[in-house]
This record gives sequence, structure tokens and C-alpha cells, in this order.
Amino acid sequence: MAIKVLVVDDSSFFRRRVSEIINQEPTLEVIDTAKNGREAVDMAARLKPDVITMDIEMPVLDGISAVREIMASTPTPVLMFSSLTHQGATATLEALEAGALDFIPKKFEDIARDKEQAVEMLQQRVKALARRRVFASRPAKAPASSTSDASNRLSSARPALKSSAKAKPVVASAIAPSKPVSFKRSGKSYDMLAIGTSTGGPVALQKVLTELPANFPLPILLIQHMPSTFTSAFAARLNNLCKIKVKEAQDGDPIERGVAYLAPGGKQMLVEGRGAQARIRIVLGNDKVNYKPCVDITFASVAKLYKNKTLAIVLTGMGADGREGGKLLKQAGATIWAQDEKTCVVYGMPQAMANAGLSSESLPLEHVAKRIMTELT
Repeated sequence: MAIKVLVVDDSSFFRRRVSEIINQEPTLEVIDTAKNGREAVDMAARLKPDVITMDIEMPVLDGISAVREIMASTPTPVLMFSSLTHQGATATLEALEAGALDFIPKKFEDIARDKEQAVEMLQQRVKALARRRVFASRPAKAPASSTSDASNRLSSARPALKSSAKAKPVVASAIAPSKPVSFKRSGKSYDMLAIGTSTGGPVALQKVLTELPANFPLPILLIQHMPSTFTSAFAARLNNLCKIKVKEAQDGDPIERGVAYLAPGGKQMLVEGRGAQARIRIVLGNDKVNYKPCVDITFASVAKLYKNKTLAIVLTGMGADGREGGKLLKQAGATIWAQDEKTCVVYGMPQAMANAGLSSESLPLEHVAKRIMTELT
């Protein structure tokens, strides 16, 4: 049976274009389209699609508000379309916090080598999300005012981020709660924590990092597959929400404990130096590398410098990025953990680590931060 998709966009041209691409894949079927968020909420309840593709800027009800309502009433995997701008990044991150599982640039050819790869990428994203079950949130407070002007909604997104540190919204989740567990420290000592992730990563990283204390004893390297215009907004968001400091990494940054360095989109993050002289290196890298930033490249650099003093974690993500770098980390004596299948949005990258025998533990997302702190204290 084909995967049922609802396409939501206020542009008739874009609705038609996305529908044509999705319907090219025999296992996918667009069952209907909606031109605004209100129609999307109603159709989600009536048609029960397997996946919804959602624009952000729309009349009547914008995409972020529509996601909130859908997750509260008819939880469904949502793929957001976003503009590659800082404003688009801010709005997309808010949509992910509202319950959307993934995003893709509206001009998705911008992150693909050619048209054929762009088409395949969209189809693969839809199929990946269709495999995930989404659990309903508790009823969330309605926005202070419902806007019929999406541009006004988006322009207010940045101020909303500032207040989110005080009261985080309860959002729909792709995971079911796991049973309480206790962990035991291995006895190893560490100088670096490195975390790699892709699809579903923004929400997963927020979950983990917001639970770490201000006096966290290690520097943290974050490698999230994300466009270049998104990483500065994402780092600022995390820094606003977390007790630790989070920043977009810059070339020459000293590596300090209690600071998380997010690899900038479109570039590669390396480490060099020793002890107090350790520094971040940001380079353009090889154009033939599929991912910028690439988990493999950062992991390989960390393996060379920090060796068995590294704790590496691979969270939710499509593909196998991190596996080759993970092999080098393993050879150097590093400890590697992976997120478990049940709590991943896409069990690709963690599965690649597990299947290669690189990860020693498989952890539910909600236990990752606790496991880290148990290991380090």
C-alpha cells in the first residue's frame, strides 16, 4: 500500500510541483493538497495521511500554528519546507519544536548536486518520516493571537525565542516514554564529547543539551547536517535554552570546557593543537564530500587528537555518516554510544554504528544526558 501524503502550500505551482515529484515514486501517493494551515488541520483529521509536507508562510493559518494543532489533535509526521534565510531558519526551528520531524529547503535543489538528486532526496525524506509514529502532546496553550498574516507571524519568531527559555512548550514527539533506568560509570576519563546527528537532530540535540549542567566538565563538538544559513540561528537558540554555552564554531576558537561548538553549515570542523593550545579549525573541505558539515570528518580529527579520551555519540539521522570516523575513534580506544531505534526519527546513522560493531550502548533519547553525566561524574 502506498504511503499517503498531504501537500500543504499556498502556491498552486508549488503544490503541483511537489505532488508531481512525490507521485513519481510508486510507493508514494499524494491524496490531497491544502492551500493554508486551516485546511491542513481539517484534512489531517479527515484523511489521516501518513506524512504531511508543510509550508511555513501561508494565509489563514501559518505552518507553525498548523503543526501545533495537528500534533495536538491528529499527530502526523510533518516535513517542513523552509527558505534558506535567517528568518526562515528561525521559523523552521520553531516548527520543529512545535512537533515537525524534519525540514527541507523550499528550493531543495540548493542542497543537491542536480535535479535528479533533489527529486530523490525529497522522496527519501517522505518515506523515512512515514516509518515513524508520532505521539500526541498534552494540550498546549494557544498562541496569544491567531494571525491571518504569515509574515507578521514570522517576524515575531525571534522575540519568541527569547521567552522560550523561561517556558518551553510541550510538543508532540516521535518517541514513546521509556522505563526509568540506572547507569554505572565505566571508570574511563574523557577530554572531549562529540555528537553527530542529522534528520531529527535539532530536537534531539535540544533535548540532550538542555539537561546538561552549567559546570559541564568537557568541551562538546556538535555536528548537525544543516544548511549554512541555519547553524547560526540554531546555535543562538540552543545557547538561549541551555545552561552551558553554545556557539557556532569559528576558525581559531579555543576549545574550552563547558562550551558546545556547532559546526557551521557548508563547512567542515576539525580540531588541532594540544591541551590549552587546542583550537577549532573550520575549512571548506572537499566538494565531493556529501555532507557539510560531515560527522566522519570531525570524528576522524577528534580520533587523531583526543584518542581514547573521547566520548562520541551518534543520534538520529538518515544515512551512515559517522561510521567511517567512528572506526577511527574505535581504533583509538574511544567510547561510542548510539541512540536506540525506538526513539530515533530516522534510525540510519545510529544503526550504521551498531551494525558495524562500533557503539557499545544503545540509548533512548531521554536517557542520553543522564547517561553522559553518570559517565563523567
